[in-house]
Amino acid sequence: MSASLANPVPPADLPGTLGALRAAGHRYRTVKQELRDNLLARMRGGGPRFAGIVGYDETVLPEVERALLAGHDMVLLGERGQGKTRLIRSLATLLDEWTPVIAGSVLNEHPLHPVTPASRALIAEAGDDLPVGWLHRSMRYGEKLATPDTSVGDLIGDVDPIRLAQGRTLGDPETIHFGLVPRTNRGIFAVNELPDLAERIQVALLNVLEERDIQVRGYQLRLPLDLLLVASANPEDYTNRGRIITPLKDRFGAEIRTHYPTELELELALIRQEADLVAEVPEHVLEVLARFARAVRESPSVDPRSGVSARFAIAAAETVAAAALRRSSLLGETPSRDDEALTRGPSSTADVNKGPFLAPVARVGDAVPVTSTLRGKVEFESGEEGREIEVLGHLLRTATAETFRARLAGLDLSGFTALVEDGQAIETGELVSATELLRQVGTVPGLAKVLDRLGLGDAPSPGQAAAAVEFVLEGLYLSRRLGKDVTDSGRTRYGGRD
Repeated sequence: MSASLANPVPPADLPGTLGALRAAGHRYRTVKQELRDNLLARMRGGGPRFAGIVGYDETVLPEVERALLAGHDMVLLGERGQGKTRLIRSLATLLDEWTPVIAGSVLNEHPLHPVTPASRALIAEAGDDLPVGWLHRSMRYGEKLATPDTSVGDLIGDVDPIRLAQGRTLGDPETIHFGLVPRTNRGIFAVNELPDLAERIQVALLNVLEERDIQVRGYQLRLPLDLLLVASANPEDYTNRGRIITPLKDRFGAEIRTHYPTELELELALIRQEADLVAEVPEHVLEVLARFARAVRESPSVDPRSGVSARFAIAAAETVAAAALRRSSLLGETPSRDDEALTRGPSSTADVNKGPFLAPVARVGDAVPVTSTLRGKVEFESGEEGREIEVLGHLLRTATAETFRARLAGLDLSGFTALVEDGQAIETGELVSATELLRQVGTVPGLAKVLDRLGLGDAPSPGQAAAAVEFVLEGLYLSRRLGKDVTDSGRTRYGGRD
């Protein structure tokens, strides 16, 4: 339920009793007032309001901010992989870092605003000596992935038979074992994939959203729950696996549509932020993958209702990096795992290049296996059965050609076409080292300008230079200025056109 595995330790100078809390001038605010105040403070400060959210600054986030300022519960609608859960979890950062609670309260009750009869009696008895605990904001976020087997007891609560056996009556609130929603009182509770909840479970949330009370086992327990309820859903689920029942949908104050990155640069920023790369992936290769993901998303061969997750491009970048690391390792170019320079990632290229080892650098040819390993992430139209890899391969080539034109348009690349004159060929491929590829091409007129256009600098590593050369050769092939054959051993041979 919490974002943290252990309770953070509160600072020692926080008030420890109700009397000390009052003396410190602490005032009670509802969760929605707290979120509103803290959001406004961040707006006035001019800093980022939602860390790690890419591509929503002008579209989704203003709607989320309006919902929070209005005090509305909200539902986020969008296809898979649009960052709905990431955005929901980021809302918890708008809560106060520490908030006071009645020590031992299951419902995280505020000492100045108790909600259960037992807590009110405890305050009446202890007065200003009532012990006060402090709850970190990471512990004030609850989340449930909706599944068809989710029960009312999971979300709301159920009668505890042991407490009944101890002599308490059925109407006594002490007989209830509270579910996830009440236990997130004074926090944020999220239901992911809301339409997957059975209708009778959705009904159980109606009172939580509007009247702020709960019903358990046929009797109503008046608990003024204080929370922000947020849900996510895929629009396709409205017609396929289920629907949000109309009364529940009506109780959400804001319905916000999410989307995939609208611009190429945003797609690239998302890959850079999220991908865990085990080798260096040059910018031009990342751009190929970003264009590839966008092409798949827009392809008529792909079911638009399921969408193509942002995780597709992220996984593609990680796969390409892994291919480079595999090549480097098989060719004996990679340091041992106890070499900390490698484990620090691409930024440590200079460290890894010391001695005989070469830092692994991905090349555009490393993207080809992606069409096979990631096809399961894409839902194709029924008429494309059996052609999935063919479709993805075509889209990858299209993305490579677009990147080639965008990056290298206007350059004189005749030096590269001259390499294969008189029947000569340049071989590259999955297990061709950077050194071997560069030995084949030698000194190429125009390579310096290519490296500059690709942002690889004046002194690229052998891996970076090889990545640039292979990109040019593939681009020339796709623009029909070179020929290309794939050998039985998996090597790619670039030569003159027949």
